Amino acid sequence: MPGSVPAADPGRRKAVAMGRGDSTRSLGDPEAALLDALFGQSPVGLHLLDAELRIARVNAATPAMRGARMEDVLGRPFEEVCLPLLVDGPAVASLVRGVLESGRSVVGHVVEANGSAAASLGRFYEMSAFRLQAPSGETLGVALTVVDVSEREGGRARAAVLNAVREQVGRSLDVVVTCQELVDTLVPSFADVAVVEVVDAVVRGEEPRPSPLALDVPLRRAAFRSTGDTGAETPQAHALGDVRSLPFPTPYTQALSDLRPRVVALDDDLPWSAADPDRREAIRASGAHTLLTAPLTVRGTVLGLVSLYRTRYPVPFDEADADLVVQLADHTALCLDNARRYTREHTIAATVQRNLLPRHSPSRTALETEHLLVPAEGVGHWYDTIALSGARTALVVGTVAGSGIHTATLMGQLRTVIRSLSAFELQPDELLARLQGTVATLAAERAGLPPTDPLHHQVLAADCAYAVHDPLNRTLTVAGAGSPALTLVRPDGTAWALALELSSGSPLGTLDRTPFAASRFEVPDDSLVVLSTHPLPALEAVGRSPGTDLLRAHADHSLADLRDAVLYALPAESRAAPAAVLFARTRAFPAESVATWQLQSTPTAAAAARRHVRRQLTAWSVDDETAFHTELIASELVTNAVRYGKPPLELRLVRDRTLTCELRDAGVAAPHLRHAGPGDEGGRGLFIVGELADDWGVRYSDDGKTIWTEQTLHPT
Repeated sequence: MPGSVPAADPGRRKAVAMGRGDSTRSLGDPEAALLDALFGQSPVGLHLLDAELRIARVNAATPAMRGARMEDVLGRPFEEVCLPLLVDGPAVASLVRGVLESGRSVVGHVVEANGSAAASLGRFYEMSAFRLQAPSGETLGVALTVVDVSEREGGRARAAVLNAVREQVGRSLDVVVTCQELVDTLVPSFADVAVVEVVDAVVRGEEPRPSPLALDVPLRRAAFRSTGDTGAETPQAHALGDVRSLPFPTPYTQALSDLRPRVVALDDDLPWSAADPDRREAIRASGAHTLLTAPLTVRGTVLGLVSLYRTRYPVPFDEADADLVVQLADHTALCLDNARRYTREHTIAATVQRNLLPRHSPSRTALETEHLLVPAEGVGHWYDTIALSGARTALVVGTVAGSGIHTATLMGQLRTVIRSLSAFELQPDELLARLQGTVATLAAERAGLPPTDPLHHQVLAADCAYAVHDPLNRTLTVAGAGSPALTLVRPDGTAWALALELSSGSPLGTLDRTPFAASRFEVPDDSLVVLSTHPLPALEAVGRSPGTDLLRAHADHSLADLRDAVLYALPAESRAAPAAVLFARTRAFPAESVATWQLQSTPTAAAAARRHVRRQLTAWSVDDETAFHTELIASELVTNAVRYGKPPLELRLVRDRTLTCELRDAGVAAPHLRHAGPGDEGGRGLFIVGELADDWGVRYSDDGKTIWTEQTLHPT
């Protein structure tokens, strides 16, 4: 019968006697009374094991006595009674036997109870073990104390989860990545399944809506993880990336409504299952027994929802867990809001930069262009192609240090300034010198901002290369600020890189004011020109790198194919360096579209100019109105050159996208547009020219100046 002691087991019979207090005591009455008080009244679990590690005495506070009688426990081996109640029983048995054999005490060893018993779910105990010895040195056994530290260990575990979330979540400025960081941190340490759903507008960087969240607001399933390696073994109500509003009413919509967490026991009878059958089926298939859902909010606005489930872990969520999830949700919401703000600013900056870049390269008779932008963090870059007079084209590439909307704005300012300066027909070196002055002014304005403004401490620095291609003279004039590179491939296949030959000035915005100088190169027709803000390894000099072999190999391919080939040939380390690259292929300008005449500096020069212009425009089938206007323009330009300029005089007509009329003379005096009075006999020449032409201007060279006009050609 239970509690009886077999006569064949004298050791257990002795232990039972000790447990009942029937043994002969060697202690005095006070010591015996103390021992009886400890075993009878102490809330700390006490075990007295003999030299063979059998239970000699035990009190009711020990886990082994829950639901058991004293007679069933006394005299039985410690391993048989207590170790099945622990998660790592063999390790505890080895530890206790080591104390018995070595005499080295163990203090404060934490063990976890086996969760197979409902009363032991989530229980932790702190165990201490001491060897007992007689005055003679004989080993009598082991004394064990066991203290329930479940609340303390639970608090530590929750604190560890909170610290892990604070360390692991928020390292990225991407909304979806931040959500995935959260679920990766919580599974499997805190939950078996984790789902994060975010208001779809937040993913795009838009402002979140104030609470309560409207029922029709769509949420995107941004992150999911289960205790499986990939989550494939756990069914999902909806796939990752799915966007839809939440069915109502459910615990999820309630949490989003009152901004309070919900702990829900998931049994077979859920009153809200009809509202969300897909989610209910996923819960049933996964075997989840508890749900903890909490809103992701910041400053009273709803960003999303986190939902945690426990399937394999037997302990259900409780209110302490709900308090923890609120803290986790607050931290995650702040990280999501930071990521949202970054996404919004990045989107605005990217939109501004995209809009400031030319949508399409201008169609030029003698030049075909294509661009390549190698992006990098902390640097913005741009390119531009500008149509100039005389069938010429300006090629521009540049980079600006920094990122965000301020960098995009600065690029827009520099691009506008360059386009404005190019209208004055400045040489590349002079244009960059004036651009340097503009950057210095912008830098001074930035330095004058309050010290608390982030731009106050941000250095304003930019690189730029400006080149002008003249198809009529077959030349390319280049000037650079920083370290631009130019690579040319001739029609016969010879190629050379001119990165070291370019006379570059200091980067824009730096204190070093190295003068800018222009370099001029002969560029035959059907040549390939590659202009970049920085030298690229794939475009180094022939014989030192296969880069120019790549250019030669693609000489007959389209520029788009060449651009892709250069990008693919870049080493991985070079792709981290920002670069703006313009590819250009020169073409022969049709000889029949250019007419040039040398004029004598005499009073009859104007009449001769009109005859030449009339004859040529008739041959080109130019409409009568444009031809008449051009005759008058040529007459006025020649008359002014005879009166104020210096011979020799050269008149040139160029038929390209527009009709250009140019007059070159050796004088350097700048013409000025005057507004003559009713009684003035002169001063109306340039005024008439400006009224008849769509555009006009002056450009200077080493041997004089050229006054040009442009008119739109109308189909005949």
